[in-house]
Amino acid sequence: MTPERSTSEDQLVRTHLQLANQAVNELARRLPSHVNRDDLSSAAMLGLAQAARSWDPDRGASFERHAATRIRGALLDELRDSDWASRSVRSRARRLQQAGEELTGRLGRAPTQAELAAELGTDAQAVHKLVGDVHRATVLNYESIVADGEADDLLPSADRAPDHVLVDRERRAYLSDAVLALPERLRAVVIGYFYEERPMLEIAGELGVTESRVSQLRAEALILLRDGLNAHLDPDTLPAEPRPEGRLAKRRAAYHAAIAACSDFRARLDAAPRPLLERAAETGSAAPSPA
Repeated sequence: MTPERSTSEDQLVRTHLQLANQAVNELARRLPSHVNRDDLSSAAMLGLAQAARSWDPDRGASFERHAATRIRGALLDELRDSDWASRSVRSRARRLQQAGEELTGRLGRAPTQAELAAELGTDAQAVHKLVGDVHRATVLNYESIVADGEADDLLPSADRAPDHVLVDRERRAYLSDAVLALPERLRAVVIGYFYEERPMLEIAGELGVTESRVSQLRAEALILLRDGLNAHLDPDTLPAEPRPEGRLAKRRAAYHAAIAACSDFRARLDAAPRPLLERAAETGSAAPSPA
């Protein structure tokens, strides 16, 4: 590397430090308090440095856009590598899921957070916090908040091994398929809240339900998404079905099969997949009926 090149890279990093800081601030708001912010800052700075080394102005992309992609990837790599969802969160999430399934079987409907709290011997605020932690775990583990990357973001580079790129493509594709395979109302909540970034109150008005009900639907959808993705990407993590022939087990199996049917292997590894919102619009589904 020439001294001139090194100086240019250093200048790019110094001039754009705010990009790394901004990315960390935005991500930290969506994470539990136990996630180490210093580790995130270090990962963001590494991404910024990688961007300075790999940026080619002749390709036409601005450095800001190129750096944002590198920083985002470095932060996600840090979260995946550190397995930020603590054992405590995962253990409580399994208890929450089991309690929800048992209550659904007894009540014949999805339980409220107050009913879940009573079942678990805790208060509704603790359940609400756990649902938030579980939702963030699902979102970050499978990158459902990260916007669908453009082709340039998904192509191999000097900083990412080709097998990692393919794994990321497959994960993103399965996530899109899992969202599209959700029941209609749950799909509307996930797309509206996460992909279109609409307020929960607005979604509630469209569905004709309360904001609290939208929160319940979101939690239900995220549990389905998590198990649906694990069924295809990490089946060993799925809990054993307590009643394999029961109604809930059959519904889950049907959902997992619907995910598999959404795309084939080649489509999932496509370097330029069709955006989820475009695919969702083609379903032509009517406005969801009230809960």
